[in-house]
Amino acid sequence: MHLGLADKRAVVAASSAGLGLATARALLDEGALVAICGRDADRLSAAAASLGGDVIAIEADVATTDGATRFVETAAELLGGIDILVANAGGPPPGAATSTPLEGYRSAIELNLLSAIAMCQAAVPGMQAQGWGRILAITSIGARQPIPFLAASTTARTGLTGFLKTLATEVAPDGVTVNSIQPGSHLTDRLRSLTRDQFDRLVDDIPVGVVGDPDDFGAAAAFLCSQQARFITGTSLLVDGGASGGLL
Repeated sequence: MHLGLADKRAVVAASSAGLGLATARALLDEGALVAICGRDADRLSAAAASLGGDVIAIEADVATTDGATRFVETAAELLGGIDILVANAGGPPPGAATSTPLEGYRSAIELNLLSAIAMCQAAVPGMQAQGWGRILAITSIGARQPIPFLAASTTARTGLTGFLKTLATEVAPDGVTVNSIQPGSHLTDRLRSLTRDQFDRLVDDIPVGVVGDPDDFGAAAAFLCSQQARFITGTSLLVDGGASGGLL
């Protein structure tokens, strides 16, 4: 299926590795013009080389609102505008609800809520002016079904889900869709660091019987940015191999 993304200008945050990188690759494969970012210059350079093509690599740290805003503004200048924004960031340290200090929640909210809001606020006006846009945030299955050892992440990403739902209603008449995509367990460095010696047992909780492939996730993300997804907005798509047990 051709997704109608040829020459669309896509900005993918936190994309030097993991699901961000996989999403950038999927958009490039569809012919989009893509800007990626990372805070480690060597890792960013390696990611750009792996993607090939004319990808634009911007050294930026989107863990703060200032860094997130600068990344989007720089990308818009280099691309000549933005059609697609994939808001993404790394995850906060693990911790239970009662053991995570208050400062840990503040940091998580800056990282996984406020930085995404800043990116949206930087990108949306241009999308409204041109009458077309796609906002997609990579969040987590934890925003749907809390993960006990990731309390700060769950709290921040749930807040972001609420913001995106509100934004979706506001900008829908302008031809801009706003969605989130909620990954479960995928083969990324972060998953390995969080699970360590439990990694081999992850499949026990995944009905399809395998840990997710980041490239499959990227394909799902690209579809939500497509022309065909123009009637999908204000929703959160689980990409988790059936791991979530909820009805909604």
